[in-house]
Amino acid sequence: METLSIGQYDLIYNAFSFGFATLAAATLFFWLGIGQVKPQYKTALIVTGLVTFIAAYHYFRIGQSWSDAYTLADGTYVPTEKVFNAAYRYVDWLLTVPLLLVELILVMSLTRSETVSRATSLGLAALLMVALGYPGEVSDSGSMRWIFGLLSMIPFLWIVYQLYSGLGKAIENQPENARGLVRLARNVTVGSWCFYPVVYFAGAVGLEGATATVIVEVGYTIADIIAKAGFGVLIFLIAMRKSEDVADRNASTVPAE
Repeated sequence: METLSIGQYDLIYNAFSFGFATLAAATLFFWLGIGQVKPQYKTALIVTGLVTFIAAYHYFRIGQSWSDAYTLADGTYVPTEKVFNAAYRYVDWLLTVPLLLVELILVMSLTRSETVSRATSLGLAALLMVALGYPGEVSDSGSMRWIFGLLSMIPFLWIVYQLYSGLGKAIENQPENARGLVRLARNVTVGSWCFYPVVYFAGAVGLEGATATVIVEVGYTIADIIAKAGFGVLIFLIAMRKSEDVADRNASTVPAE
C-alpha cells in the first residue's frame, strides 16, 4: 500500500464511484428494456443486466474497501490497518467474464446444441484465464506477475481465436440489419479485454508506487465499464434489431385482405 496525494486518492475514489453509478444505471436500463425484445432474446438481456448488477455490487464494495484502506494525514492519504481488498475484482471477473461471452452467444440465436457447447467451452476458458491471473496480481514479485500473466494469456488467445474463427461463420449468418452490430460486439469484447493485460503488466515492467496504483485501479475501472456496460448496450441493440427483423418477417407472411 502506497502513500497517495489527495489528487491521486480522489481520482481513484471518483473512478470507483463513477463505475458503480454507470453499472447500476446500465442494470436498470437492460432489465427495464426486456419487454421491448422478442421472447428468444429476453434471456440475453437478463444475463446482460446480471453482469452489470454483479459488477455494480462489487464496485460498491471496492469503494468501501478503498475508503477504509486510507486516511488523510498531513495533506496526504496514508494506509490504515485495513488493507485494500483487491480480491473483489477477481471475484467479480470470475462471475462476469464467462457471462459476457454467454451474452454474445445467446443473442446470436445459434442452435441449442451449439449454444450449450460454445457457452460451456468459452465460459470455462474465461474462468481459467481469470484464475491464472490472480496469483500474479497479488504477488509482490515481478517474475511471478510475468509467469502467471503469460499463463493467463493462453486461454485468452484461445478465446480470441474462437470469437474470430469459430464464430465467424455464425456471425455472417446473422440478419443483415444486426450483422454489423454483432461483429462490433465481438470486436469490443476483444478490444476491451486487451486493455486488461496492459494494466496487469504495468507493475511487471518496473512501474511502481502511487503512479502504478493509479494506473491499475483507474485502468481496470475504465476497462470494466467498456467491457460490461458498453458491451451490454451493443447486446441490447442487437436484440432490438433482431426483434424488428422477426416482426418484419412475420408481417410479410400475413396475407393481404
